[in-house]
Amino acid sequence: MLEELKEVNLYIHKKIDTHKKNNLEILNELELDATKNFVPIISKDVREYLKFLIKTNKDIKNILEVGTATGYSGIVMAEEIQERNGSLITIEIDEERFKKAKESFEKSNLNGIKQIFGDATVEIKKLEENKFDFIFIDAAKGQYKTFFEDSYKLLNEGGIIFIDNILFRGYMYKEFPKRYKTIVRKLDEFIDFLYENYEFTLLPISDGVGLVYKK
Repeated sequence: MLEELKEVNLYIHKKIDTHKKNNLEILNELELDATKNFVPIISKDVREYLKFLIKTNKDIKNILEVGTATGYSGIVMAEEIQERNGSLITIEIDEERFKKAKESFEKSNLNGIKQIFGDATVEIKKLEENKFDFIFIDAAKGQYKTFFEDSYKLLNEGGIIFIDNILFRGYMYKEFPKRYKTIVRKLDEFIDFLYENYEFTLLPISDGVGLVYKK
């Protein structure tokens, strides 16, 4: 089944390359940069799924992103809420990536993007006066539960939290290097926690996507 999924993903990526061209040139630049410099960005299938979710849910206007990286996923999301006069607040702890993302956002010419430089375990708590319709989490895997609990408080009813790479390189279901033992355990416990306490579904898209819906 896993080998079949790899083949399916290759097929899907080819179709995306053929039929789903990026509207903004900066996204193409960031894809090349990610390949050249081994920068982790969302996969093409996750990108299209993310766009589809936001595009088809007209109530999504204000978005929180935990883990900016170079700005790729932020631009993908911000592009979908431009006609809604929406806003994106995005948090990044790495200074180099924060600066790279700033350049990327400026090149995109998109409106409503606010960057925060700092540790999301601290910065999310400072946003208590804000409310969000959609929250995207893709940062330090060992802190996923903390990111989730802090940001869930800021999520509007009917809102969605999108948790990317929740299967952590496939290490949740196959042998992993010993140095990742704590992270794997924390993620496994986090997945159980979500199933037991929230409206949650886990999808085998790319490296695993977790979705939480707030009633």
